[in-house]
Amino acid sequence: MSPSVTLRTLSRDDILLHLNDLADILINCVEGGASVSFMLPFSRDKALAFWQRTAASVAANERILLAAVDAQQRIVGTVQLIIDQPENQSHRADVAKLLVHEDARRFGIASQLMLHLETVARDAGKNVLVLDTATGSGAETFYQRAGWEKVGEIPRYALMPAGELTATSVFYKFL
Repeated sequence: MSPSVTLRTLSRDDILLHLNDLADILINCVEGGASVSFMLPFSRDKALAFWQRTAASVAANERILLAAVDAQQRIVGTVQLIIDQPENQSHRADVAKLLVHEDARRFGIASQLMLHLETVARDAGKNVLVLDTATGSGAETFYQRAGWEKVGEIPRYALMPAGELTATSVFYKFL
């Protein structure tokens, strides 16, 4: 049975109110091998600090945080739209940290978040979105199926959480 979720834009105060749910998702994804900027071992303190910095960035109107909230009012997924861009790139935004807790995967939550993100981006005056993800990952396949255009790969771009080097695939989507 598919969990019912509501998609919400989180304010700074919402983020701070839901720090534990957000930390749980991030820890779950990093421990599951997601290449989302963090290394193992990954502490709860690091997860909380990340979300506190994200809350400050949301408050500064640098990014928008979207969340999928389940029937029990728990946040089970997130994605970020980084809207603070250089003056000559004000028409575009970066997509970052699409995270869905493993208990809520395979129900279309990531797709719902990304479709909603596109609407939010359009409403913010953005018409080009860009992102990168680990080459060969499930995320890469997800973005290709969702209609994103792959530009190419950068070898040895980042470390996976366990320490091995990985390439990154760069994508864009016109809205």
